[in-house]
Amino acid sequence: MGANLPLSSDQISESNARLTPALEDEYDSLGRQLDRRGIDISAIKASVAEFSVAVPSWGAGRGGTRFAKFPIDGEPTNIHEKLEDCAVIHQLCGMTPRVSPHFPWDHVSDYAALREEADSLGLAFDAVNSNTFQDQPDQSVSYKTGSLSSTVEAVRQQAVEHNIDCIEIGKKLGSKALTVWVGDGSNFPGQQDLSRAYDRYLDASAHIYAALPDDWHMLLEHKMFEPAFYSSVISDWGSSILAAEQLGPKAKCLVDLGHHAPNVNIEQIVSRMHRFGKLGGFHFNDSKYGDDDLDSGSINPHQLFLIFNELVEAELNPRDGFDPAYMIDQSHNVTDPIESMMSSADAIATAYAKALLVDREALWRAQEINDAMMAFQALRQAYKTDVSPILGQVRLEKGGAIDMLSTYRQSGWRDRKARERKSVGLGAGIV
Repeated sequence: MGANLPLSSDQISESNARLTPALEDEYDSLGRQLDRRGIDISAIKASVAEFSVAVPSWGAGRGGTRFAKFPIDGEPTNIHEKLEDCAVIHQLCGMTPRVSPHFPWDHVSDYAALREEADSLGLAFDAVNSNTFQDQPDQSVSYKTGSLSSTVEAVRQQAVEHNIDCIEIGKKLGSKALTVWVGDGSNFPGQQDLSRAYDRYLDASAHIYAALPDDWHMLLEHKMFEPAFYSSVISDWGSSILAAEQLGPKAKCLVDLGHHAPNVNIEQIVSRMHRFGKLGGFHFNDSKYGDDDLDSGSINPHQLFLIFNELVEAELNPRDGFDPAYMIDQSHNVTDPIESMMSSADAIATAYAKALLVDREALWRAQEINDAMMAFQALRQAYKTDVSPILGQVRLEKGGAIDMLSTYRQSGWRDRKARERKSVGLGAGIV
C-alpha cells in the first residue's frame, strides 16, 4: 500500500488482535471441512487474495433519486476527498486497489499529480468514464437530442470529442479502458427511427474506437431503460455485442447487474459474451425492481454466486483476452458510502470464493448424463459453505481489518471528515 494511508495501522492491528484467535479457530475448522471434500483451503485463500474489484469515485458520495438527495456529513466534495475515502475502503478490505473516475465530474488541472496522489494512498486508476448524458455549463450544444446517436451532427461531434478527451486523461492516469454509456433513446413511439439511431451511434463510436491506444479496451454499457423510457439505443446485451463486433477486437461489453429486465438470466448472458470473446467487465450492484443500484448481494446473493460460477468456468476455459474489469457501481441513498462499498466488496469476494468451491468434475459429470438434481447439488453445496473465515484471513494477512465495519466506526473517520469538509448541500442524482 501507499505511504499516506488514511487510517492508523496500529488501530487496525489492535482491533484484529481481539478477533484473531476466533478467526484462526474458524479458519482451521473450515479447512478440515474442505479437506474432507478434497479442497485445499490455502489454494482458495490464494485465489481470493489475488481477486480485486474497483470502486467508483462517485460511489464515495451519497447517491440520490430523481426526486432528492440527502447528503451525509463529511461527504467528499471533490476527487481528492473521494480518493481519501476510497483509500479507507482499500486499507480495511484489501481488495479495492483501483478507482474508476468520471469526467467532467472529477476534472482537475494536473492529472499527473492526481496519479501520484492516488499512488501515495495505495490506489491506482481503473477505467475512465465519459458523461454525455448530462449538459455541462461550458458545452456548446445540448444533449437533449441524444449524444452519440443524436440527429444533430454537432452534438455527435461534441460527444465524440469528449470521449477522446477522456482517453487522453486516462493515459495520464494510467488507465487502460474507456467506459461508454449513453442515455440516448426515445420516450414516444415514432419519436425516433430505431435503425438510423443505432447507425448514428455506431458511426460516432467508430471515431472514438479509432482514438484508442493499442492496449486499451472500449467498454460498451447497455441499459434497458432510463432516462429514455420507450426505447434505448443500446438497450440490451444483443445491441451491445453487435456494436462491439462491428467496432473491433478492442470493443467489449460491460454488464451492469441492474440494467436488465427483472428475472433476466444474467449468468447466461455472461456465458454467451464469454463464448464470443466480448465479456469486458461488470458493474456490480443489486436490484429489486429496476436499476435500483442497491448494495451488491443485498437482494439476491444467489444470483451473484451463479454469475461467479460462470466467471470461474470462464477462467478455467479462457478465450483470447479474457480479463474482465470488475467494479462496484451503486447509489448509497441511506447508508455511509464507505460502509456500503466495503460490505459490497465482501459480498462480491464471497460469491467468488464460493464459486471456487464448486466440485467441477462432479458438476460436469452430472451435466453430461443429464442428472439435474446432482448438478444442482454441486452448486448448492458450494453456496451453503460459509467462506467468511477465508475472507477474514485474507484481510488479516493483507493488513486489513477482520471486522471492517466495526474497525471503521471505531476509527471516527466520518466524524473527522464532517468537521473538516464543507457540506455538499442539497440536490438530486449520484454526482
